[in-house]
Parts: sequence; structure tokens; C-alpha cells
Amino acid sequence: MPKAPAHKRASSAASPYSKPASKAGGSNAIFKMNTDLGQHVLKNPGVAQAIVDKADLKQSDIVLEVGPGSGNLTVRILERAKKCIAVELDPRMAAEVTKRVQGTPAGKRLDVLLGDVIKTDLPYFDVCISNTPYQISSPLTFKLLATTPAPRVCILMFQREFALRLFAKPGDKLYSRLSVNAQMWAKIDHIMKVGKNNFKPPPAVESSVIRMVPKNPRPNISYDEWDGLLRICFVRKNKMLRSNFLGTTSVLSLLEINYRTYCAQNDIPLEDGPAEANGTNGPDVLMEVENHNGDTWTGLDDHAEDEDLDDGGMDLDDEDDLPAFFKEESKLKLPKGANRKKKGKVHELVREKVRLVLEDKTQLADKRARMCDEGDFLKLLYLFNQEGIHFT
Repeated sequence: MPKAPAHKRASSAASPYSKPASKAGGSNAIFKMNTDLGQHVLKNPGVAQAIVDKADLKQSDIVLEVGPGSGNLTVRILERAKKCIAVELDPRMAAEVTKRVQGTPAGKRLDVLLGDVIKTDLPYFDVCISNTPYQISSPLTFKLLATTPAPRVCILMFQREFALRLFAKPGDKLYSRLSVNAQMWAKIDHIMKVGKNNFKPPPAVESSVIRMVPKNPRPNISYDEWDGLLRICFVRKNKMLRSNFLGTTSVLSLLEINYRTYCAQNDIPLEDGPAEANGTNGPDVLMEVENHNGDTWTGLDDHAEDEDLDDGGMDLDDEDDLPAFFKEESKLKLPKGANRKKKGKVHELVREKVRLVLEDKTQLADKRARMCDEGDFLKLLYLFNQEGIHFT
């Protein structure tokens, strides 16, 4: 049988079974990025190098990298540090970063941990560098701050609005409970802005890199007490503290429960029973209606202040996934209509103690939470505790 002409043989070779790869096909030959997991690979080598440089790594450092992606930061970390521990949720990415250094001396100094960094027990590390998936920004921040021993420094890339919150100062628009909490446990500085076109695929928002240096030793206060106080202060950050504490019956009821527990634990006798007829029950209800526009608000609602940003579904103040060290132990949910019940003597005693701290001892009653600094909140916490008022 005669052979087919050469041009026909070439055409036959280019059959559907041997479809040539186009340039576009080659760029997706590995896999498609999963943006739902925050997979936006940093492609600008200059930015990657600048991030590693800002960590001021030593040859003896063990570095934790969260979300290594394809390894653009990883290879630069391995050039400077003794070891890199990369925590990756996606098995495909984990295989990719492993393959990138496989067979090289750096490959022996890379440990890849497959799993969710928030749920993973982390080994010892000196420095953390992260192109952070935006969905875990808040829990990752506080997990790093809760790590013992604390890392020397953390260089973290966040959504710009979240980063601005971390180092916002009193009076700033983005100053919030997150700002006060983070700055209580660490010194935070802004390093650089990173535009969305430095990533592949580009995210919907701009990014910023921050430097977080945990305070060592940690402040000698209970985080649960501290955060409990801040939850009340920032429930309406643009209202005066008097309104947040005394204008909401459910807050006073929560503090009453805590005060009863404190007295029971310290063998302090309490005179219970109905309050006097000329007590403050009536004005208490009127103040609540006046300050909350007729709404019945029960419990401490994290979302009471409209502070959420467009961050891909992430609540910037959501701390439900925080480790136990940074977790609220109790939250009060009062039954509907409970704020209309007649108050007793203990309730009025707690109310007077709160008023005494806010008006007489600190003169902060007419100050808004967004204008208070760390010293103001520490003073409140100390004086409330002196009066037996606790927040957990």
C-alpha cells in the first residue's frame, strides 16, 4: 500500500488526539486557582523580595509561611533562613511548592504541612511570613498573637481595609474593637501597599503588608475580661459610654449575673429583693427606648455597629474561630421582654457601681468608644474590677 503524501501524514499527526497546546492552555496546565480559598498568587518578584527583606531574617531562623501557593515567597525565604514550615490547605499547591525545590539543597529545609492553619497545632517558629487568604485574616492574627513562645516578628499581607483597622488610632473611621485588641498584644506598623495587579488572578480588593511584633512579655491582663469590656464599649462605638453601659438593660443584666457570681465566690453577702419604688426602673426603660429608637436589643451583638467591609464574605471582627486563649467564655441571650421586668436591689447596686466608675472615677461617661485610647480602656477595666464588676 502506497504511503500517504507527507502533508497528509502531518495532518494526520495533528488529529484530535494530539491537539497542540496554545499559549493560554499552557498557562493553565498546572491547575486553576481556587479564589474561594483565597488563592491569589503573588507574581511580582520585586514585591516578594521586599516582603522577605522586611522580615530581617537570620540564618538561624525557622520561618512559618501560611499559604505558600506556588512558592514565590518560599524560595526567597529558604535563601535566608534555616528552615521554612509552609502550611497549605490545597494538596495541589502543596505538591507544587514541594516540586519547586525538590532535588535542591533547599528542598531538605522545607517542611510542608497539609491542612487548615487555624486548626493545626503549629511547631516552633521564629518568624511568620504570609500572603494571607483574606477569609482567615482575623483568626490568623490572633492565633499568632496567642502562640507561645511568641514569634519575633510577623510580616503579613492582608486586604487593605483589614490592615487599616489593625493599626487605626482613636478617632479614625476604622478604629474598632479589632484595633484595640490587636494593639494591646502587639506593635503594628504599615509597610507597603500592594496593588491587585501584582497577583494572579487579581483579587477584587487592594492589599497591604503590615509588620506585627508581639509584645514580650504579654500584658498581664485577662484577655476574656479585656475583650468583654471592649464588646460593650464598641457595641455602638459612636454613642457615649454611658449609653452603652447604662442605656441597655441587657448589658446591666449581664453585669448583674457576673457580679452575683463574683460575690458568691468571695463570700460577699448580698441584700436581694425588689428595688425601692423610687428606683431607676422607669428611667432605665425610657433611656433604652431613647437610645435605640424603640428597638428591643438583647445580648451583645458583634454586628450591632455597621462596620463590616466588602471582604469576600469575611466578618472583620468575627472571632468565632479563635483559639481557646482568645475566646469569649460566655454570652448572655436574654428572653424577649426580659428588659421590661422589674429590677431588684442587686440590679440597682450594679447600676450604681457602673455609674460611679463612668462618671465619678474616670469622667469617661460622655466619651465615645471611638475616641478612647488603650489607657482609657485599661483604666475602666481596673476600676470596674475593683468594684467587683467583671465581664466574663
